[in-house]
Amino acid sequence: MKALVIDDSKAMRSILKRILKDLGFEVFEAANGQEGLERLAKVGAPDLALVDWNMPEMNGLEFVRAVRSDPAYNNLRLMMVTTETETERVAAALEAGANEYIMKPFPKDALIEKLAMLGIIES
Repeated sequence: MKALVIDDSKAMRSILKRILKDLGFEVFEAANGQEGLERLAKVGAPDLALVDWNMPEMNGLEFVRAVRSDPAYNNLRLMMVTTETETERVAAALEAGANEYIMKPFPKDALIEKLAMLGIIES
């Protein structure tokens, strides 16, 4: 399985990468949404993308909209991983095409539970 982690925080990318690698994922990284789109073009559609909301150049919501406008990525599971906690933000992300939403900070188990809910891993 492949995953793309998109976050402008190198520390957060490192944390997510470690969790995903422990679960058996091959992990690619990007520092913003634009870089994320470039990564997708290079490596193809992964099984999962974990996307931060607040990033320079292209934010997470813009990334989700861009990915969902391309049929090549219809099977890509998108999870927002963000500090944005307002209900309107959660609704906007889900309406744009995110499959799931998790708020930072979160325990490893919460992320694993969300991945199981998405059917990406077994619970």
